[in-house]
Parts: sequence; structure tokens; C-alpha cells
Amino acid sequence: MSLYALNLFDLADNDDYLAYSRRSVAAVGKHGGKVIALGRLDADATPDPGDTPPRQVMVLVEWPDRAAFDAFQRDPEHHDLHPLRRNGTRSYLWWAYERLADLRPLLKR
Repeated sequence: MSLYALNLFDLADNDDYLAYSRRSVAAVGKHGGKVIALGRLDADATPDPGDTPPRQVMVLVEWPDRAAFDAFQRDPEHHDLHPLRRNGTRSYLWWAYERLADLRPLLKR
């Protein structure tokens, strides 16, 4: 079952995320992942964010399953890749969501 990784973050004042982005598409693809959406904050169109301030950047990655997502994170060939993401961003939020055909299973009580 597909897994979606939603990444929301601000860019740090360095070039680490640029270095990460140059390598990350291939690293993600190696494990069957695919970047399906990239976004930049449109503050004029953003509704009330509630308790969480909005972030500058959004990246949505689709993975074939949880095992592929975990393999990407643990891949020893990319041991130096994840620190570039961590150092190149601020206020990082990263959540994983299982694919749903519809919301009915969540709405049942």
C-alpha cells in the first residue's frame, strides 16, 4: 500500500539543501519513491494555519510502501545525504500517511 511522506520546512541560510536536492531524486527513486508535488508558500492564499506556523516549502513523496520508505532512510550509500537535509532546513515537519481510497474508514465510529 502506498505511503505518502509530507515534508514542510523553511530553508536554512546555507547551500546544504541545494546539495541535498541535487542527489535526493535519484536516492528516492532507487527505493521506488517519486516526488509528486513541490510547493512554495503562497501567504496570500494560506488560510488560518491554526497552531502551526506555515513553512516556506512543501514536498510530497509517494513511496510504494513503508518498507521502501524505511529502506531509503537506512540506505548506507546515502549516509551523508540526510545530514544535508537536516542542516539545510529549519522548522522541519515530516509526516507519513497511508494511502486511503476514501475517508469513510476514518469517519466510522
